[in-house]
Amino acid sequence: MSHLMFKLAHISDVHLGPLPRLSIRELASKRITGFVNWHRNRRKHLFGGTLDLLLDDIRSKQADHLAVTGDLVNLASGIEIRTAAEWLKTLGDPAFTSVVPGNHDAYVPGSYEKAMRAWYPYVQGDHAPSEWQEDRRIFPYLRIRDRVALIGCSTAVATPPFAASGFYSARQARETVNMLRAAGEAGLFRVVMIHHPPIRGATSFYKRMIGIRRFAAVVSTGGAELVLHGHTHLNTLHWLRGQTGPVPVVGIASASQGPGGLKPAAAYNLFTIDGHPGAWELKAERFSLNARGDDVEEQGVDILAS
Repeated sequence: MSHLMFKLAHISDVHLGPLPRLSIRELASKRITGFVNWHRNRRKHLFGGTLDLLLDDIRSKQADHLAVTGDLVNLASGIEIRTAAEWLKTLGDPAFTSVVPGNHDAYVPGSYEKAMRAWYPYVQGDHAPSEWQEDRRIFPYLRIRDRVALIGCSTAVATPPFAASGFYSARQARETVNMLRAAGEAGLFRVVMIHHPPIRGATSFYKRMIGIRRFAAVVSTGGAELVLHGHTHLNTLHWLRGQTGPVPVVGIASASQGPGGLKPAAAYNLFTIDGHPGAWELKAERFSLNARGDDVEEQGVDILAS
């Protein structure tokens, strides 16, 4: 291994809880369905202590960077968005944490803008304005860390009740291609972060990503070495066609999922990146909450080979 050895940790679907007390006005929207779902289902399996265990383990592995692929909150109320902003601060310098939003972060109209304003240091590209600007599009953004290019895309849009789909626009696709090409020409290892899985059939119809074919074209023409996503609360591995070979598309369980549920327990992936253009070396390890829910253990030594 050479001097690079860049370590990138990936978590998703944080769903910070518990739910705060909401006003009647806040509940008079799609939030009422999410409120009921939380109390009937999610609160039984999502635990903040689980998230703390993962983060402590990530720190012990001395990860160079943390990617968070969406759903920091549940119903995107004002107090949840502010709480998430405070939680992000506990992770350390925003330069070492990159966030993309999920459907829960854009749960109702207006919540996406509030969240991006509050979390701006974590969704800010290297050459973006230092302050949030209401009329400026954030995504896709580009961050360069060592010889790794982190490209954040957004599929977060407000949807009707009982829908959780995402949308990847033609504008984002064009700009993402340009970023990927430029990063490739600069000899960088390219990581694309997105919330919804850009894989046909990876989710049910009402949770799908609209623009999957568009995203696949971006990866095949622009080039990428790794795609990270969340949304499904599952540990998954798919592949997309790239410029020189297949590109791994990796999903991860919810970072707050306790043991014993229908979905796998909380986990994170740790990617070790080494090598150089044309000969990149990528190793992916998975670390998951144990059956007792009191510690984190290695679950997969090299998940890309599975």
